[in-house]
Amino acid sequence: MSLSLKDFEAAEGRLHGIIHNTELSLSSTFSKMAGGEIYLKCENQQKTGSFKIRGAANKIACLMSRGERKRIYASSAGNHAQGVAFAATSNGYASTIVMPETAPLAKIQATEGYGATVVLHGDGYDSAQSEAQRLCREDDGIFLHAFNDLEVIAGQGTVALEILRALPTVDTIVVPVGGGGFISGISCCAKLINPRVKIIGVQAAEVNPIARSFKEKKLVTADRNSTIADGIAVKCPGDISMEFIWQYCDDIVTVSDNEISAAMLLLMERSKQIVEPAGAASLAAVLSKKIDANKSRTVCVLSGGNIDVGFIPKIIEQGLVSRHRRLKFSTTVSDTPGTLMRVLQIVAENGANILSIGHDRHCPDILPSEIMLHIACEVGGKSHAEKLIASLCNYGYVINLE
Repeated sequence: MSLSLKDFEAAEGRLHGIIHNTELSLSSTFSKMAGGEIYLKCENQQKTGSFKIRGAANKIACLMSRGERKRIYASSAGNHAQGVAFAATSNGYASTIVMPETAPLAKIQATEGYGATVVLHGDGYDSAQSEAQRLCREDDGIFLHAFNDLEVIAGQGTVALEILRALPTVDTIVVPVGGGGFISGISCCAKLINPRVKIIGVQAAEVNPIARSFKEKKLVTADRNSTIADGIAVKCPGDISMEFIWQYCDDIVTVSDNEISAAMLLLMERSKQIVEPAGAASLAAVLSKKIDANKSRTVCVLSGGNIDVGFIPKIIEQGLVSRHRRLKFSTTVSDTPGTLMRVLQIVAENGANILSIGHDRHCPDILPSEIMLHIACEVGGKSHAEKLIASLCNYGYVINLE
């Protein structure tokens, strides 16, 4: 199994007029933070909101050229679903997409809006895929895999053509990794053009089968799919995509949900970009120093921007906590008049702003004469938070961070 540079160039030709050649922008803010030149490849601004349209549209164009006309089936946590739905409907194909029951409502509605029939099944990508394949067999349809397909991989790899055309001197390309199709295409295409370019993938630490497979040199599956980065929460990597990753990738690293949240918040504040958790994983890896970007030209691919707006406040909250701008803690005090006021006075004297206070008289870990206080406050950074905690401890309070 292999792809040539002509395969990627042919895919680019098929996609002409269908997709956007998305912006590659130098970020002075992130460059200062990383110590090198950090560029953002903004696939969050791609048609349908992610890179997935590239692989789906290329695959469907290939099906059309071969005269294959059946209902298309696919499974997806959201972005592949929208890419397939858009490409299928645009070319006169009927499509059925099976999405996890936990898929964001915004992605479900968008997929239906592009003309697909949506079926909700299971708690993650892998169970949705099994159901989609079952429905496809019953209907004698065409299953369009999200990542384990050479024509899909060729479409995804057109991102590398755009990057290297805009920035021929790039040193490293950092790519979010779920099932592996995106990084397979980018790594293969980039290495065929310039073998010295490093390709580094990023997975969520909570769901990291490709990172483990890469290091162990064998196919490894994950036993859970719980992460805020639902777009890359794939338990079972593709055997085709893993062959590309083993051959062309230089490393696969992982980032925590907190690191992803912090990167998303920075993208909102500094770059005015709305990026979904999976899409922000590449920048999270660079800013958390999982990847050394010092004195080099690094492209972080922001793979998608499809996020449920109702989820954004939670991400902001988590990002503020992880960047030490919001401190949440609990402490036990005696249930007598004036005890709460003494705690609040210490917080005020240290220049922190109280956001919320909760009282718990029924906590099983406290005495009947005590209450548990849960306090959230705004602080000015890590040192400010540490100073406040130290001050509370000096007055005898036992502080538990939340």
